[in-house]
Amino acid sequence: MSTGVTTGRPPRALADALAGLATALPSPRPAEAHVAVERAAVPRLAQLVRDAFGAELRALIASDRRADRGAFEVVYLFAHPRDGWFLHATAGVPAAAPAIASLAATSPAAARFEREIQDLFGIAAEGHPDPRPLVKHGFWPADYFPLRKGAVAPALRDDGRPFPFVEVAGEGVYEIPVGPVHAGIIEPGHFRFSVVGETIIDMKARLYWTHKGTEKLFEGRAPADGVALAERISGDTSVGHALAYCQALEAAAGMQVPARAARLRVVLLEMERLYNHVADFGMIANDTGFAVAHAHCFRVREHLLRLNKRLAGHRLLRGALVPGGVAIDAPAGLDLPGEVEAALSDFEETVALSLRSTLVVDRLEATGVLPEETARDHGALGFVARASGIDADVRRDHPFAAYGELAFRVPVHSAGDVKARALVRVEETRESARLIRQALDGLPAGPLAAPLPPLPALAPAFALVEGWRGAILHWVTVDAAGRLERVKVVDPSFLNWPLLSYALADTIVPDFPLCNKSFNQSYSGHDL
Repeated sequence: MSTGVTTGRPPRALADALAGLATALPSPRPAEAHVAVERAAVPRLAQLVRDAFGAELRALIASDRRADRGAFEVVYLFAHPRDGWFLHATAGVPAAAPAIASLAATSPAAARFEREIQDLFGIAAEGHPDPRPLVKHGFWPADYFPLRKGAVAPALRDDGRPFPFVEVAGEGVYEIPVGPVHAGIIEPGHFRFSVVGETIIDMKARLYWTHKGTEKLFEGRAPADGVALAERISGDTSVGHALAYCQALEAAAGMQVPARAARLRVVLLEMERLYNHVADFGMIANDTGFAVAHAHCFRVREHLLRLNKRLAGHRLLRGALVPGGVAIDAPAGLDLPGEVEAALSDFEETVALSLRSTLVVDRLEATGVLPEETARDHGALGFVARASGIDADVRRDHPFAAYGELAFRVPVHSAGDVKARALVRVEETRESARLIRQALDGLPAGPLAAPLPPLPALAPAFALVEGWRGAILHWVTVDAAGRLERVKVVDPSFLNWPLLSYALADTIVPDFPLCNKSFNQSYSGHDL
């Protein structure tokens, strides 16, 4: 049997250090410490767990489940980067004066979560250095907070007010606006460049053009019915989001999934990682003008998508996951490891061809550099972090599914440029192929799923999954009727999108498409 719950335990010293600062709550899972904290004490708690214990802020989650008692709640979720434990700190916020103390001065990641909470719940972050709207666009009424219970969407009217971009002024500086409508099939995003000659001084992105109210759409659904929505949060991450959602439900229920299902979950997640990384390498090569590599990578991607169809009945692997396990078995007669390794060998030829081209390599090296310190400060995730020297991967650091039983390497590069981000992808495809073979070679007999028990009301649970872009978080609670009460989703793009601006500094305008492709963050996963 295997479970999505990690095996690390919070150190005993943590409870001693928090005594007098927070009140211990029952911890529903061994890897978690749950506490209640006064909102004024949150900055001290955050500094303590960061400086004394090395834990990192993973999410801020607002909820109005106590609104009938005149209060909101804000959860601060911290995780230790390697020891596998979490601190879940809940602060009450009075509804009459909804505000929290901002952590933005010491945590750029917290700054974004705070602006999101301000827009969606109306909970202000006192002392925030940049309180401009993040989610809401100019035509949202000032008193409309869509994630509050009972919020009704008003009639919206765009009054034409421009978004308050921070302008870069000076002799010779001019602006280049790009988007939100683009000359392709990508989703909308607005990018505003401050430029001297061809050199980018600054780039500001404005997203949320595809804000769909995804978290609101979860509310009131039966838990099992939320899987289909989770699969559609970001179309290229069907498995990653569905798996994080299912594991959050399983954590709430305190259940384990069958060992066979845990292995098959590894296979599904690695198949998703494979086809996306192969496609991304091709698109990076294409943006250097090396179209032949793009064509070959997309040929390999098509082969992998057809393998997905044979494996799960869907090219994007939808419908394969259910709470408690999987809905599909390893197909008889399909040598999936052999097929994957053949596709990988084909891909490797294209990679070698690309990296032998000095025209390609010259465009990749030293372009779009993201320094490690900047990446750490902003909570970079996934291949973006690993290309900038951050050795972090949820599969190893907070093992889930069957990853704790399997051997794999986490590729890390330190250059932080487009080439490093491309090479991390290439090396991860090799690890994915090895993981698929290991998972299937040792595939145990047994059931594919176990029934999901009734979930305790208003008892939060969460799960982390290393999707192909990086760590995905789902946090869930259900109401007394067993319906979804609140689902918080954090796609890695939420933290990685702002880092593109830092990577673009001092590059030239023609390198924007190349840098952007090397990040390849999700608009839909960001614009929940």
